[in-house]
Amino acid sequence: MTAFDRLVADFPSGTNYLAACTGGLPTRTATAAMRADLDAWSGGTVSPTAYGAFAERARVAFARIVGVGADRVALGSQTSVLVSVIAAAVPDGAEVLCVEGDFSSIVAPFASQSHRGVRLREVPLDSLAEAVNDDTWLVAYSLVQSATGELADDDLVVAAARAHGARTLVDLTQAAGVLPIDAGRYDATVTHAYKWLCSPRGVAFLTLSEAFEPTLRPIQAGWYAGADVWASCYGAAFELARDARRFDVSPAWQAVVGAAVVLEQFADVDAALIWSHASGLGDALCDALEIPRQGRAIVTWADPEGSDLALLGAAGITASGRAGRARVAFHLWNTPADVADVAAALGSAHR
Repeated sequence: MTAFDRLVADFPSGTNYLAACTGGLPTRTATAAMRADLDAWSGGTVSPTAYGAFAERARVAFARIVGVGADRVALGSQTSVLVSVIAAAVPDGAEVLCVEGDFSSIVAPFASQSHRGVRLREVPLDSLAEAVNDDTWLVAYSLVQSATGELADDDLVVAAARAHGARTLVDLTQAAGVLPIDAGRYDATVTHAYKWLCSPRGVAFLTLSEAFEPTLRPIQAGWYAGADVWASCYGAAFELARDARRFDVSPAWQAVVGAAVVLEQFADVDAALIWSHASGLGDALCDALEIPRQGRAIVTWADPEGSDLALLGAAGITASGRAGRARVAFHLWNTPADVADVAAALGSAHR
C-alpha cells in the first residue's frame, strides 16, 4: 500500500462531509493520539517538554509539506496574528496590494495600519499581477480564495512582484494539504492547518525567507521565541532564536499533538496525487451539474438565496455557503459517491 493509499484509508468514509474548506476531518491515527493525550492529561502524566517535542515534530513536518527548511518556519495559532507581524513592518505611507473579497485575516491587519499612512489597495483577483507597480511594498493574497475556490495566477503575480521590487505574502490555508506548495518562492506565507491539513484548530505556521526575516520585528515575542526555550521563561534578559523561531508563540498543547501526527502523514504523500483526486472529483461534480469545469477542489456556484445549500443540508450533506455562493469541497475521504449524492440532492432544481 502506498503512502497515499494509507492516508486515504486512515480517514473515516461515508461521511457526506464536503467541507474541507471549512474544517478538515481528523485521521484515525491523529484522533487516537489526541485521546491518549487526554488520558495522560487526566492522569497527571503530561509535561511541557513532551508537548514541545510534538511542536517540533509539527514544525518539521509542515516544512516538508511546503518545501522549506524547518529553520524558516515559525509556530503560531491564528493567521491574523502572524500577518500582523508583517503589517507592523510595512513602512509608513507604503502601499499594500490585496485582493477584493479575500479572507479578512490576510487583509484586516494591513487596514489597521492606516493611522501610519499605510495604503491598502484592493483589486480583483484576475487583475492582481498587472496591478503591481513601483509603489507597491507588499502583495498579500490567498493562493486559493476562500469564498470562490479560485486560484491566483501565482507565477504572474510572483514575477510582477519581483519585477517591481515588491514583497509577497501568501495565505496557504486553502492550499496546503491539497495543492503542491513551494513556500520558498515567497517572502512570507501563513497557514492555518485546520482545513486541508486536517489538524486541530489552533495550529498555524509562518514561513519567512532569509532575506525578508531581518526586516521584521518579533512583536509578539515570549518565552517560546527564546534561543533556549526553557531558559527563557522569566524576565526579558534572554536571547531570541536566530532563525524564524524568534517569531514563535507557545503552542496550544492539546492541538499540537494531533497536528504533529497528521502533518507527518501528509508530509509522506505527494501533494500532486491529492490534488488530482480532489480536483478530479470537483470536475466530475461540474459535469453532473452541467456547469463549466472549474479544475478545483472547491466547486462553487451562485446561490444567493441559499436554496441549493438548503437542499444539500436536507439530504444530510455537509457543505457551506460563502458570499452568496454554494461551496462544495472534495478531499481525501471523498469518493465518486459524494458526487452522485450532491447531484441527486440538487436534481433538476439546480439546472
